[in-house]
Amino acid sequence: MSVKIFAMTHKRFEVPDDPMYIPLHVGHKNAKEDFGYPGDDSGDNISDLNCYYAELSGVYWVWKNYFEAEYVGVCHYRRYLTSEEGYVFSEAQYEQILQGYDIVTTKLLELPGSYRNGFGAHHKVSTLDETGRIIAELYPEYYDTFVTLVHQNRTYFGNIMVAKKELYDAYCEWLFAIFFELQKRIDLTFEDDYHKRVFGFISEFLLYVWVTANHLRAYECRVAIIGEKKETGEVITKMAEFFHDKDAAGAKAYFETVLKQRPDILMEASDINGECKLCLQAVSTANLELAEYGNCFLDSVNEYAEVIAYFSQLNSFAAAAVKAVSPENKMRTANAAGKLTAPWTTEIALRAAIRIFAPNPVIAEAAYRHCNESINTVDRELLFGDSPFCL
Repeated sequence: MSVKIFAMTHKRFEVPDDPMYIPLHVGHKNAKEDFGYPGDDSGDNISDLNCYYAELSGVYWVWKNYFEAEYVGVCHYRRYLTSEEGYVFSEAQYEQILQGYDIVTTKLLELPGSYRNGFGAHHKVSTLDETGRIIAELYPEYYDTFVTLVHQNRTYFGNIMVAKKELYDAYCEWLFAIFFELQKRIDLTFEDDYHKRVFGFISEFLLYVWVTANHLRAYECRVAIIGEKKETGEVITKMAEFFHDKDAAGAKAYFETVLKQRPDILMEASDINGECKLCLQAVSTANLELAEYGNCFLDSVNEYAEVIAYFSQLNSFAAAAVKAVSPENKMRTANAAGKLTAPWTTEIALRAAIRIFAPNPVIAEAAYRHCNESINTVDRELLFGDSPFCL
């Protein structure tokens, strides 16, 4: 029994020091630089379609060209399947797991709404609907599962998996038959490179459909994310400049452009430290404060590290308040919201932070009242003086 996992990449990276992992340069046919890794453009391949298929051009290459291991898998140059303790699996561990399971893949993502609604928020939902129609035509036995799951709120992500080669091949035959037909039916003109990768996005969900419909025993595990995306670092650097210049309006316009081009920038896989989410919260808060008060927190704190520290503390305070007033919390105390030490905090800032954690408006209002009760008059005067904090 042998396991080989292909780490799909479009850039140079530190290849794991384990022969089980094989780097595969996807989109190699049209790449501007050769990193010295095997490419996805030999043999039977779709390397020239990488702009639409993302890592799937590598998934296809493994299906059609690699036959030297009993078990094969796919990961990313930054993402690896791990144990609950966060350790990357060894080949021996994969062999042990696959004795009792059909496939090793990611934990299911829990979405805030249905998969269809989430997809439609960032892509043309008609493309997803056409995918369903094709499944009904080519693989009708999968259609009911597709319809059921597309209206639920879960999906796998990343096209990360390890399985027996025969099972992997069967999945690929099913997946690419659907996509090659879909490719004929949709407009392949997209506004930017992100949205162009439409088949890569849909395939994450279709893996969930395929596993569910076939009643496969799936070992779902954590994903370790190694390093920060270049794009994420660029956003953080730019936001630091806006904060330093106290340019809330410029920061808002910039972030809106980023979200339009890269709506995944706030996902855990991109924003591993959560700083992009904090930047968005800071930008929104600053502009709301400017509209209401004529000034904002940037007049008091405008260095990036200090802004991030402030909103991290504010969120901890808000989260504790929400927890304190939640119905399941039977041991409420007057100071359960913790400590708030920033004198420039406004009602707008606190209410916005609470809304992040409160499941509904009733809990949000109760949490805000709890904050009011947890800060006594002396504390309020010492902390806030004549600031616009409105508890």
